[in-house]
Amino acid sequence: MTSPWGDGADPGAPRAVAGVTLVEGSTFCISEDGGVISPNRPEGLFVRDTRVLSRWRLTVDGLAPQALTVQYAEPYSATLLARTPPPPGRADSTALVTVGRHVGDGMREDLTVRNLSGAAISCVVALEIDADFADLFEVKEGRIGDGVVVTNSMAMAGGIEISRTDLALALTVTAAGATAIDRELRWQLDLPGRGDWSVCIQYRPTLGSVPVVPRHLCGSSLSHSAPARRLREWYQNSPTVHTDDETLAAVLQRAVVDLGALRIFDPGHPERAVVAAGAPWFMALFGRDSLLTSWMVLPLDRRLAVGTLQSLADLQGNEIRAATEEQPGRIPHEVRFGRAATLLLGGDTVYYGTADATPLFVMLLGELHRWGLDAETRDGLLPHADRALEWIEHFGDLDGDGFVEYQRAADHGLANQGWKDSWDGVNFADGTLPEAPIALAEVQGYVYAAYMARVALALDMDDHETADRFRAKAAALKAAFNKSFWLPERGWYATGLDRYKRPIDALTSNIGHCLWTGIVDDDKAARVADHLLSPEMFSGWGIRTLASNMGAYNPVSYHNGSVWPHDNAICAAGLMRYGFTEHATRVIDGVLDASRRFGYRLPELFSGFDRAEFDAPVPYPTSCSPQAWASAAPLLFTRSMLRLEPGSGSASVAPAVPERYLPLRVSGLRVGSDVLTVTVDSEGWQLSGMSGKLRRSEE
Repeated sequence: MTSPWGDGADPGAPRAVAGVTLVEGSTFCISEDGGVISPNRPEGLFVRDTRVLSRWRLTVDGLAPQALTVQYAEPYSATLLARTPPPPGRADSTALVTVGRHVGDGMREDLTVRNLSGAAISCVVALEIDADFADLFEVKEGRIGDGVVVTNSMAMAGGIEISRTDLALALTVTAAGATAIDRELRWQLDLPGRGDWSVCIQYRPTLGSVPVVPRHLCGSSLSHSAPARRLREWYQNSPTVHTDDETLAAVLQRAVVDLGALRIFDPGHPERAVVAAGAPWFMALFGRDSLLTSWMVLPLDRRLAVGTLQSLADLQGNEIRAATEEQPGRIPHEVRFGRAATLLLGGDTVYYGTADATPLFVMLLGELHRWGLDAETRDGLLPHADRALEWIEHFGDLDGDGFVEYQRAADHGLANQGWKDSWDGVNFADGTLPEAPIALAEVQGYVYAAYMARVALALDMDDHETADRFRAKAAALKAAFNKSFWLPERGWYATGLDRYKRPIDALTSNIGHCLWTGIVDDDKAARVADHLLSPEMFSGWGIRTLASNMGAYNPVSYHNGSVWPHDNAICAAGLMRYGFTEHATRVIDGVLDASRRFGYRLPELFSGFDRAEFDAPVPYPTSCSPQAWASAAPLLFTRSMLRLEPGSGSASVAPAVPERYLPLRVSGLRVGSDVLTVTVDSEGWQLSGMSGKLRRSEE
């Protein structure tokens, strides 16, 4: 059985190549351009981490139609156009075949055959289907043939049911007028000249004892489906950006579309939206990814942050379990429903192996409070934040030295449990690997910010005793961090401390996260900022994860020299926080320039080659796209340029926008009950819609 988490190695698994990918919640479908799905490729219809459709092949008179084009309507919907092969001796075909494919807890297809000629035609349309009910990770990593899978099929009136009884899994495929033969549906067509024929095909999965109800039912209006309504609302409530800079406008538009597609909804709480980590293979709730993405999206939508916090709170650890790395108060790393995950986790679906999700949970609650949070929701989440803070001090700090460390408790877990979670993602300057337990620099920053968030929450409730207690904790941590992690002879912070408390002395982008959280002493910030923009760290397209003069540097590695957009967005926000506006805007310009190479959709990561060496950023071969925090990075870039900071009944604005983006107007920013518009041009800036106090911040 393949492992969902493995050892955190570079995820070099097969990914979908050129083809059609549709996503809606935890359902996605990957096929070739013509709609073909092959069982021996990373393709299929997946529902909740299980491949429920592993083969799809349409033929007309025994021949596959020739693909013409694909027209996308929404992230979950596309129309595949093809023609029947021309008759022998003819250049033109006589029929057009269209398949409208719509996914969501199953699938609906609207199949149409249109006679393009003036003469009548007769033909047999056949659809071959199969289901192997393979686990998502088996398909993704090409291990489908590891075991013998026996499925049963049963033909019935107008449809077929394919099942795997040992796992209580089934797929029922129905279509009007179809003749079912084994695993094939057939229709005999007689079309007059210019005539057409249509049928709706419904794919209904059963996962366990409860059938899954498809989002798009035959006979119902597609525009009235839940996914369609949710997307319309998302677009209508999204901020609008007006700028003469084509790149910024396009990348922000792409971000809004992709983030809308990456939302997933809990069937038990249909009003609760959370953001998945990435499409198509990571349409699941991830602690770190979902929390950071929700933070970046706050100017656009607060509901994602609320839904993410509530969903993670429901899954917060209650007991000590080595198999899942669960501990009381700990926030999960990932939620999965496939068999590979549940087998490794002893029948559970939640894995907790992360050092940073727990403090990030408290950080996000504090930030959400600043943007506007009702008292009822705050009061419901606050006990979970306090349990998270207890985890930080009792389980996160393994040896009582005041720092949060990690060491995996299970062999199948992640060896590295920060955001650079590949097996070699944490290393010394000479390239050697440290021994766990490891205390990461940015995790201490997150803990510091979590303490300060708890201070703000306490003050809002006039709980000065709690505020004073956590303010003292934050001050003590900041002092200890700057003493133990700072490398004065190098001018940067260690990326971590190993089990012997030796500084892990590599120069990494992690120090930018420390700026973002405010744990960096003011007298050290300038050297940190200069190192982040040094030739060794800044490629011209962005800040590298690891400096080019470090022993483990490899520009085409996952975490040791690549450029991650979300990482750069956090670094830029940190640079802005400490007043290094020119440093920050260089980072923003570089990453946005890189977006043009990727069709304005920033990928999970790209290679760290220098801009002077290649005139376009070099893709990383297995980068996920769209990926949530990469999609959200432009939103944080924009907020950083505006230097918009909300507060209780107030906001501060001090734009530092490069001239290339001017004039810039951002409308629809929601702070509390206010809807703000910020306008910046060469003459200055204006803010409208603010009912409370405006705090003018200067450099």
